[in-house]
Amino acid sequence: MAETVIGIQKEKLEVESLQRTLGDEGAGGTCVFVGTARRWTAGRETTRLVYEAYEPMALAEMQRLAEVAAERWPILRLVLVHRTGEVAIGEAAVVVGVACPHRAEAFEACRWLIDTLKAEVPIWKREIESEPPV
Repeated sequence: MAETVIGIQKEKLEVESLQRTLGDEGAGGTCVFVGTARRWTAGRETTRLVYEAYEPMALAEMQRLAEVAAERWPILRLVLVHRTGEVAIGEAAVVVGVACPHRAEAFEACRWLIDTLKAEVPIWKREIESEPPV
């Protein structure tokens, strides 16, 4: 199994620190996805996001995703960390990263991990919108 960092936390994500954990001399490709809170969705202004998770199940599912990914790609190191609680606009809500021997593998594994996390892991996002003018 690849070296992994998996977590759910209320604290601000330290993206650079998480990215550094992917360093490996055997890696020819490192891919990192950082999902951030955006201001506009479908023409409506968002002031902040609130994430909730069923943490025991979410962590177990994240571990399962890491194991499946390690079976499909030659992953050397993997990061899968998500925030809960309030996330301000512009802040990171999720960091997914992989280090592989080649770039194509890193891209494929990273894309699969974020897409599958969003579809299967019990973490829910609520967008708090600005109040319309009166």
